[in-house]
Amino acid sequence: MAPRIDYFFTPISPWVFLGSERFHAVARGAGAEVAYRPVDFGRIFPASGGLPLPKRAPQRQAYRLTELKRWSEHLGIPLIPQPSNFPQPDELAALTLIAAEQAGADMAALCTAFGRAVWIEDRVLSAPETLADILSRHGASPDLIDRAQSDEVRALRDAYTEQALSTGVFGAPTYVVDGELFWGQDRLDFLERKLSRS
Repeated sequence: MAPRIDYFFTPISPWVFLGSERFHAVARGAGAEVAYRPVDFGRIFPASGGLPLPKRAPQRQAYRLTELKRWSEHLGIPLIPQPSNFPQPDELAALTLIAAEQAGADMAALCTAFGRAVWIEDRVLSAPETLADILSRHGASPDLIDRAQSDEVRALRDAYTEQALSTGVFGAPTYVVDGELFWGQDRLDFLERKLSRS
């Protein structure tokens, strides 16, 4: 039986973007099923002691930028550490990814493209025209944006967020296999080892 990874994330996180291609390569290599869970960190942070970026201490904000530059250089992904369009809302993008998964879209490509839009192209991911362009370029219908705003899809995001809270998720990305959490794209080596034993 193929292992399953519950993938808790937000499409606007730089760490999610930096790890996206490697994560999906690890999952493919292990023959793992990925259950995509774009969740609401606006609910998760207060419940887990976390703070949104603008409310973090200056030292933490400064070190985050240092780490982004380090990882960008290490991985050869030339992201913009401080895009002009960040922070930005993630709700519509997250809902669109849920609708896209329901429609059988190429989730690996879409997740990476959503991150690229923010961290390389400095686009507004909450804008329907941005989402429509990305969907079209990856063979998915822009009509998914309308579907994304349905009560059913909103209820799914709420359910995924509740699942994250009950699982102990507190940051993005978090990968969960057999109840074991791996937080951060810098834990992908440990995730890969776990999958090799599953």
